Amino acid sequence: MTINKLQVVNRLCEEGIVAVIRADNSEQAVKIAEACLQGGISSLEITFTIPRAHQVIETLSNHFSSGEVLIGAGTVLDPETARMAILSGAQFIVSPYVNTDIVQLCNRYGVPCMPGAMTVKEAIEGMEAGADIIKLFPGETYGPSMIHSLKGPLPQVNLMPTGGVNIDTITDWLEAGAVAVGVGGSLISSAKHGDYAAITEKSRQLVERVKAFRGVYQT
Repeated sequence: MTINKLQVVNRLCEEGIVAVIRADNSEQAVKIAEACLQGGISSLEITFTIPRAHQVIETLSNHFSSGEVLIGAGTVLDPETARMAILSGAQFIVSPYVNTDIVQLCNRYGVPCMPGAMTVKEAIEGMEAGADIIKLFPGETYGPSMIHSLKGPLPQVNLMPTGGVNIDTITDWLEAGAVAVGVGGSLISSAKHGDYAAITEKSRQLVERVKAFRGVYQT
């Protein structure tokens, strides 16, 4: 079963967490992905800082059945890389900045795109280009209050902060109005020491925080 663009966006928002995976090599990246999945995070952003990242995306896409896991590409800096990622199986594209050529290519292929922005001007540029979600990046620079600031003039914008999101702050970001969050370093740092069990445990805790928040605020 192939899921379409709208289904991917809806699922990202419903699950609320995207694991941002950076690694020294493809083997480590796959182990991190498996640890996140065991903890309940099934939306994975494979960054193109990983050597041969497109092969990691292809490996994971072939390993899991369609719809079981959402596999995206992150740190995408140009449309050529976006196309490579999509052809390798990426179901969403994340960029650290607004590149309208990337957004247009993603729309051409029917793949959600999340460009990074930190100002109203950048957010509007991304929205006008056709971005589905604006990645608030780097999130730790201003914190959750930045979501309130952006949603003042842009109440319709869908924001996903990345950077500064961890077990202690995730509820603050969601309460501020984030449709989802990207969690990277605070989640996967233990991979440097080969401790993948810690990643699984942190994943479980993050998932529980999202469920607890939404159980209170959406009932």
